[in-house]
Amino acid sequence: LCFLSRHIKCLMIFSLCLGLSFLSGFFHAKNKNYIISKSQEELVIPSMPCQAKTNVMFLKTHKTASSTVLNMMFRFAERYNLTVALPADQLVHLGYPNTFLARFVEEFEAIGQNYNIMCNHLRFNPSEVQKVMAANTFYFSILRNPIPLLESSYVYYKDDVPAFRISKDVNEYLASPMKYYHPAAYKQNIYARNIMWFDFGYDNNAEDNDKYIQAVLKEIEQNFHLILIADYFDESMILLKHTLCWDLDDVIYFKLNSRSQDTVQTLTPESKERIKAWCSLDWKLYLHFNQSFWRTIEETIGVEELEKEVNHLRTRQKELMEICLSDQEAVGKDHIKNKALLPFQSGAANILGYNLRQGLDNRTLRTCQKMALPELQYMSYLYAVQHPHKNRKQLGLPLLWTRFREK
Repeated sequence: LCFLSRHIKCLMIFSLCLGLSFLSGFFHAKNKNYIISKSQEELVIPSMPCQAKTNVMFLKTHKTASSTVLNMMFRFAERYNLTVALPADQLVHLGYPNTFLARFVEEFEAIGQNYNIMCNHLRFNPSEVQKVMAANTFYFSILRNPIPLLESSYVYYKDDVPAFRISKDVNEYLASPMKYYHPAAYKQNIYARNIMWFDFGYDNNAEDNDKYIQAVLKEIEQNFHLILIADYFDESMILLKHTLCWDLDDVIYFKLNSRSQDTVQTLTPESKERIKAWCSLDWKLYLHFNQSFWRTIEETIGVEELEKEVNHLRTRQKELMEICLSDQEAVGKDHIKNKALLPFQSGAANILGYNLRQGLDNRTLRTCQKMALPELQYMSYLYAVQHPHKNRKQLGLPLLWTRFREK
């Protein structure tokens, strides 16, 4: 009996020690997983690691570095084996400049609302886009200061836009735009006035009325979760990375569809002011979302952290350029050795491209090719992968991806 009594006491002491040890571990774990807010003296649960958004719609606006964003979207789609809403048949845009309809997407009737990524040029039409994209889709777009944007449009679309074609240069055009611009021929002249307003689905010749403008701005805020600013492209990529919960390499880029400096026309101070009046809808659109862009950064990342991450992005970008590119930079169209990497050339612009290093291993080569691949070639490749039973798009351009296509 004495032995049994001692045994029971030992068990009780052991159980008590075990319980205290468990409680000690519990509170230790609790202190590791919770942060006490000194101001409110309450337990705050730290945010869980976010999950990458894979249903994303990017409204690709014109002359806003949007081709570079599209390349990132295509690469992300390949990484996660996502379905891209690509232009049907031989279209290279999603019906642009016509207002978007769901039938402009290849195999929409068969695939329905099961696309993950939409990023080719279209004129925004929310009700039709929603037929294609899932209910939880993240919507974003990008804007650019209308002053350099109009000059870029002038050079790029010089041969295609009647208002540009019959004027000598951009300053002559802006001195008297109504001499060259005819609103009735709006589909031919959309690039000549308020092009971003048009891309968002609105009348680029509408009267500059404050009530109307405020209504449109409110509608855009309701339709889009985020508007980036091309003039702060690296900052925009960091904000996009945070918002979509993507990795840094998902937003690393080689600048695409840019042109050589010798094709840039110098705007006079008078022309710059005239653009603000001539493209007043775009100007007010830009000012509004430039403010909201910086406000969002301050509320989410903070300017100090943003600067650190931008530096990290630029370091990584430089590293990839050293790995991938023989010239360490973009080169003019006449210096691109592999014509499969030659971008589409337009107007008076000399659209730059890249030469890849020789001797890269297959995996590195695929990565580098994708980063340097121009928009039309990449779209054509994805189309062939997603719709192998369809005729390939007739772009009249050399194609890559014969030897190094991923299985």
